[in-house]
Amino acid sequence: MITWLLDLDNTLHDCGAAIMPRINRDMTAFVARELQLTSDEASAVRVQYWRRYGATLLGMIRHHDIDPHAFLRESHQFPDLHQLVRRRQALIDMLRRLRGRKILLTNAPRDYAHGVLQHLGIAPLLTRVVCIEDMRFAGRWQPKPSVAMMRRLHARLRIDPRSCVLVEDSIDNLLAAKRCAMRTVWVRGWYRQTANRIASQNARQHAGKPAVPKSRIRRHPAVDFQIQSVLTLTRIAINH
Repeated sequence: MITWLLDLDNTLHDCGAAIMPRINRDMTAFVARELQLTSDEASAVRVQYWRRYGATLLGMIRHHDIDPHAFLRESHQFPDLHQLVRRRQALIDMLRRLRGRKILLTNAPRDYAHGVLQHLGIAPLLTRVVCIEDMRFAGRWQPKPSVAMMRRLHARLRIDPRSCVLVEDSIDNLLAAKRCAMRTVWVRGWYRQTANRIASQNARQHAGKPAVPKSRIRRHPAVDFQIQSVLTLTRIAINH
């Protein structure tokens, strides 16, 4: 049986227009307050750590010994989440048709992830939800794209990585999955929309995922399948 590991933000729903800018803003504010930096300086640190470690949180823990739970809590405050996440019946129908075990695998904190799932209306369709709080081993935080985390996840869930498919908008995360012998699906639609927004606003100051040339992606060894929207996931022919 196939196990689908499904990313959340910009894979199952679009967070690029309303949610991600607020997360970036609140992360920057946290960094500025903790390190006593200006907003521009804090934004540069945030982006630097994201690029170097795959998550700003990891850089803040490693270099500044911050409280990770406070960082996650303060950067994901969405009392109006119900206004930002749109329930889509097409997504619900697709997941119902998708054969196999469906597990959410997200670097988002638990409260935020469960809130998004509730408003999307898909929580009952998932076998398990794995959030960033679950990606700690021996006291170390190891979110995506940690290969060690993915291997430990396979062992914990007692699943063969060759029967797993990671569905993601991040090439770095897909590459880590390939190193674990998993198959991969790159969801391109919201990624491209976000890349266009980033380019129009100033990519250097944005911590969203950087645009990758289309030709490069087509040759990239991390990508087994490409789809524009997760709604077409059931059309992929993957052998069980």
